[in-house]
Amino acid sequence: MPASAVEERYSTVAVVLHWLIALAIIANIALGLTFADMSNSDPAKFPLAQLHKSIGLTVLLLSLARVVWRLIHPVPPLPAGMSAPLRLAAHISHFLLYFLIIAIPLTGWALVSSSPLGLPTIYFGWFAWPDLPYFSDLPRAAKKMWTHEFAATHVFLAWSAIVVVTIHLAAAFYHHFVRRDVVLARMLPPLRKAEKA
Repeated sequence: MPASAVEERYSTVAVVLHWLIALAIIANIALGLTFADMSNSDPAKFPLAQLHKSIGLTVLLLSLARVVWRLIHPVPPLPAGMSAPLRLAAHISHFLLYFLIIAIPLTGWALVSSSPLGLPTIYFGWFAWPDLPYFSDLPRAAKKMWTHEFAATHVFLAWSAIVVVTIHLAAAFYHHFVRRDVVLARMLPPLRKAEKA
């Protein structure tokens, strides 16, 4: 593969983190929409909620790793032919995505930590994930207030993510099928091995 093509692509670590986070977010949105309408008496709700929390915490860890990786590894430049408004839109959408993939699991973690129910988060059935300090030690009345706030924020951010991810996907397809540039291809795994010199 020519050197110029390598420079246009994201690194393997960035690609793997991107798709792991993307798949986890899609799974968690589906889980959240599923158990949100389930009755508390439904025996399937608790394990689904535990899985949702475990995936959310994994998204948080992967997202923090992705941010650190991006800070120390420059990203490929946007195509030279992109207009200033498109460039601005790309930067804003990426900022929103980075914000959401960290803020959503953080608010979920805070929601669980401040819940008066005091149900532990068993991370994929392996161990009890600790609650955030401060919130877990609040009086029950204060917990109810925080739980309401964090629940509303978590749901709002989750619906925001659905909108932003949809826009992100539409933009990726626009670049690939309309503009026919490398924006989508550089985040896809290589379809064939690099050619030997």
